[in-house]
Amino acid sequence: MKKGTLFIALLLLGTIVSAQVVRKDKAIFKEYQPGYYQNYILKGIEDYNKTAETPKQERRFKMDFAGIDIPNNIDLYKKQWCNDPISQGNSGTCWCFSTTSYFESEIFRITKQKVKLSEMYTVYWEYVEKAREFVKTRGKSAFSEGSEANAVTRMWKIYGVVPEANYNGLLKDQVYYNHAIMYEEMNSFLKSVKADNEWNENRVLETIKSIMNTYMGTPPTKVTVEGKEMTPQEYLKNVIKVNPDDYVDVTSLMEKPYFTQIEYKVPDNWWHSADYYNLPLDVYMKIIKEAIRKGYTIAIGGDVSEPGFEANSQVAMIPTFDIPSEYIDENARQFRFSNETTTDDHGLHIVGYYEKDGKDWYLVKDSGSGSRNVGKQSKSFGFYFFHEDYVKLKIMDFMIHKDMLKDYLPQMKK
Repeated sequence: MKKGTLFIALLLLGTIVSAQVVRKDKAIFKEYQPGYYQNYILKGIEDYNKTAETPKQERRFKMDFAGIDIPNNIDLYKKQWCNDPISQGNSGTCWCFSTTSYFESEIFRITKQKVKLSEMYTVYWEYVEKAREFVKTRGKSAFSEGSEANAVTRMWKIYGVVPEANYNGLLKDQVYYNHAIMYEEMNSFLKSVKADNEWNENRVLETIKSIMNTYMGTPPTKVTVEGKEMTPQEYLKNVIKVNPDDYVDVTSLMEKPYFTQIEYKVPDNWWHSADYYNLPLDVYMKIIKEAIRKGYTIAIGGDVSEPGFEANSQVAMIPTFDIPSEYIDENARQFRFSNETTTDDHGLHIVGYYEKDGKDWYLVKDSGSGSRNVGKQSKSFGFYFFHEDYVKLKIMDFMIHKDMLKDYLPQMKK
């Protein structure tokens, strides 16, 4: 190459590099302000106003989104059908709301039916099975409000499912779910069972059901759909036509060999499911990207306790002061999971995507209160906007139809 040509090439390269803006994020301490949870959910609960204390003004270390071009217009996204977001209220049942929403979208994708299913029917029987395991393990099994996406398919295989119209788990005139007192009663009862060494399974389960019947109502044993009476199992098989065995759960963790099924070791996996397909991170992300483009939606679970996760902005990003985008890989992901700075907080539902500057943004449906801080007048009420880097680093598992893994299943080792 001639000197003159080389000089021009270097000059052009320098111009291009200098024109590229390297993002360098900053953080601010934000005063915590009461939002939808305090202003609507808690105030909709009886006697809250009589007993509630004034929330302490906490300062939280958060990413400063000023000047960042966030694609927070829902109309930009290619969106698959889903029911409108609904609130989980004052309950730790995000795992069921997100996965039920996912299956509603799956039913529409496969059969074109628009159905609204009961989350609380599944929650009811999940508590029964948690109590049963508590007895079997003599109090060693966890009994909490949380669970995982595959708890839904597990419960459906045993108990079926019903439309929300047949069982919504709300008592008369109740607006928001409130499981705080119900859970405390069940938990206290089980603690007394353990303390007294009273391991009568039938008695324990009947007591747990009795408590839930008081706060949620008794779930139906049969439902009538289009004039036909059927069991919840028949509704699952013959009407919505969901085969729970067609759905798989995927994670990506270096701690176990890839292309094997492993246990996802988090507290909410209380029954120690070892059915998670452990795939390399590039494959994990490839499946997500391909699935959403092929018309699938995705139930996801992961960490939302991050400085780049901001409810009032409805955005989830990884700030550069945490880790620059080019360094997000399997090592960074495993490091945070191993030292417990990545936690298993929340279940959500990816329903759409938008590609910007070569990266995906995901439209994420949420049952939690933070996504509602924008107010009901906003088109994005009940949604978040997740950058793909956030999914890559902080979303620890997802549920998908097994067809999206057909290229990888032959590689799986027993």
